[in-house]
Amino acid sequence: MKIRLKRAYEPPEKNDGLRLLVERLWPRGLTKEKAGIDEWFKDVAPSQELRKWYGHDLKRWADFRRRYLDELGRNPEAVARLRKRMKEGPVTFVFAAKDEEHNSARLLKDFLEGKAWPLP
Repeated sequence: MKIRLKRAYEPPEKNDGLRLLVERLWPRGLTKEKAGIDEWFKDVAPSQELRKWYGHDLKRWADFRRRYLDELGRNPEAVARLRKRMKEGPVTFVFAAKDEEHNSARLLKDFLEGKAWPLP
């Protein structure tokens, strides 16, 4: 299963396939029409508490990674629903974070591709 990642503020493209928003909150300033989202999977995004605690502070990245992967492990129903939807064809996880390397969409992708373990 190949998962692409794309910022919500980049325009949709045909080769994106199924565009799944994997954020707890809708991206600021983005209309639904412009976003081109096929489905919003907020249940697989980091919890509100974890998202606020992290605050995109890279000093907290390792702990955020560990905590988010733990949340995913404790949320098998939402993960299973996402996996089922992904079987429909090519998929792009859409995210809002400015940092394209240190964000929950990348961790979710790694988790689903079996690349998230072992934890540092």
